[in-house]
Amino acid sequence: MADVHKRPNILLFNPDQWRADVMGHFGNPAAVTPTLDGFAATEATSFSNAFCQNTVCTPSRCSFMTGWYPHVRGHRTMHHMLRPDEPMILKTLKEEGYFVWWGGKNDVVPAQNSFDAYCDLKYTPPDTVLRPLQPSLHQADAWRGDPDGDNYFSFYAGRVPIPQGDNVYFDRDWANVEGAIDFINSPPSNQPFCIYLPLTYPHPPYGVEEPWHGMIDRAALPPRIPTPESWVDKPSILSRLAQGQRLEGWTEDRWNELRATYYGMCARVDFQFGKVLEALRLSGMYDDTAIFFFSDHGDFTGDYGLVEKTQNTFEDVLTRVPFLIKPPSWLPVTPGVSDALIELVDLPATIEALAGIQPRHDHFGCSLLPLVAGETLEHRETVFCEGGRRHYETQAMEHESNSAGTDGLYSPRLNWQVQEGPEHTKALMCRSKHYKYVMRLYETDELYDLSSDPGEEKNRIEDPVLSSVLKDLRSRTARFLLETADVVPYETDLRG
Repeated sequence: MADVHKRPNILLFNPDQWRADVMGHFGNPAAVTPTLDGFAATEATSFSNAFCQNTVCTPSRCSFMTGWYPHVRGHRTMHHMLRPDEPMILKTLKEEGYFVWWGGKNDVVPAQNSFDAYCDLKYTPPDTVLRPLQPSLHQADAWRGDPDGDNYFSFYAGRVPIPQGDNVYFDRDWANVEGAIDFINSPPSNQPFCIYLPLTYPHPPYGVEEPWHGMIDRAALPPRIPTPESWVDKPSILSRLAQGQRLEGWTEDRWNELRATYYGMCARVDFQFGKVLEALRLSGMYDDTAIFFFSDHGDFTGDYGLVEKTQNTFEDVLTRVPFLIKPPSWLPVTPGVSDALIELVDLPATIEALAGIQPRHDHFGCSLLPLVAGETLEHRETVFCEGGRRHYETQAMEHESNSAGTDGLYSPRLNWQVQEGPEHTKALMCRSKHYKYVMRLYETDELYDLSSDPGEEKNRIEDPVLSSVLKDLRSRTARFLLETADVVPYETDLRG
C-alpha cells in the first residue's frame, strides 16, 4: 500500500495546440486516441469543458504556470515570458524538494535566463550519427511548394517520410519522450519527482509519419464548421487570415486530408503518452504518480476555412482543450467525463493541493481534486480567455518574430498584428455553459447562444431576445476584471 504521507510524483504531459474535440471518448468517431480513452474510462477524470486563458503558446503557458490571467503581469505576447521575480509552479516544486525534469519546448522562460531556478535537469536530446534528430516541419518546409500557390500558407505537409533504417520520424518529440522514459527507469532515490513533458505535436505544420497518417478514417470526420458567407459580424482578423492564407478554393477532400493529418498527429501523441504510462507501470511508480494530460490551446484545423490560430479570437476550437487528471492511488477518483467548467489556471492550485504545498502567492486557480473525487459542486459559472493589444502598444506587436514579412509561414497573421487597425484589438471572452460573450476594444462585441449555435456562426450581440444574457455576462466580465486586476505580494516592505 502506498504511503499516504509522502508526496506523489507528478507527470505533466503537455502537447501543443490540441483541440479538445479530437478524442474518442468525447464522441468523435474519427479520433484515434485509445490511450486517452482507456485512461478516462478506468482511472482518470477527463474534463469536457476545460478552457485556456490565451490562444497562443507563451501567454497560455505563463498563465497556467503561475495561476495568473495574462493581464495580471502583461503576459500577452510570444515575447513576454516569466521574469525571475515571478512565481512558477515548477520553481515551487523544486524549492519544495522535488526533482524537476524538463524535456521539451520552452515558451515560458526567457532565452536570456537560466533554467536553473525551474528544474534540476533541462533535458537535451542526443543528436547522434547512428540516430540523428530529424528537422521539424518548420525547418524542412519544401512541402509549402510554389510561393504563389494555395498551399504556401496552409501549414499542410501531409505524410512525412520515415528515414531509411528507422521506424519513426525521430524528431525532438520522440527524443524527449525516450528521455523521459530513461529518467523513469533511473529516478532519483528518496526524492519525489516532477516530469514536465511539453511536446510540439500536434502544433502545425500538419504532418505525420505512418502508421498514424493512414489510420484516420476520412469518411468518419465530423462536418467542418463552414467558411462564413460574410465576415461582417466577426472579428476582422479572421477575414484577413482567410485572405492571406489563400485557401478559398480548397475542396472538401483537401480539407479532409489536412484534418485527418492533424488527427494523425494527435494519434501519435496518444501513442507516446501510452509509452510513458507503460514505463511508469513497469517501474512500479504508477500508483504513486499524479498524471496530468492537457494542452495549451486549440487549432482551427479547417474550421471557418482557416488554419493555425489567432491571438484575439476565442472560438471553442481555439479555447477548449483536453484536460485529464489521474491522482495517486491513495486519493479518490471518479473515472469518466466531467462537464464542469474549468480553466488552465486551476493547474497550480491542483498541484499544490496534491503535494501539500501552501500557496506562496495569490493566484486565481482552484483545486480540481474535489471534482476528480466525484463531488458535484459547481466549480466555476464562467471561464475567461483574453488576448490582443491596445493601439500604439508597440511592444506587443511582436516585431521580434522571424515569421513575418511576405513569405513567413505565420505572416498572414503577424503582418496584421504590427498595424494599427482593429485586427489585433484587445479582447476578452466570458463563457458560461450555454453562452459566450466577447468584449472587443475597437470592434463590435460578440454574443453566441452555444446551445443552438455551437459553431459560433451567428453573432447575436444586437439581438434583443438575448439582452438579459448580455447584461449578465457584461456584469460578470466587469467583476472578473476587478477581482483579478492585480496581485499584492505576500512580502511587505519596511517604511523608512
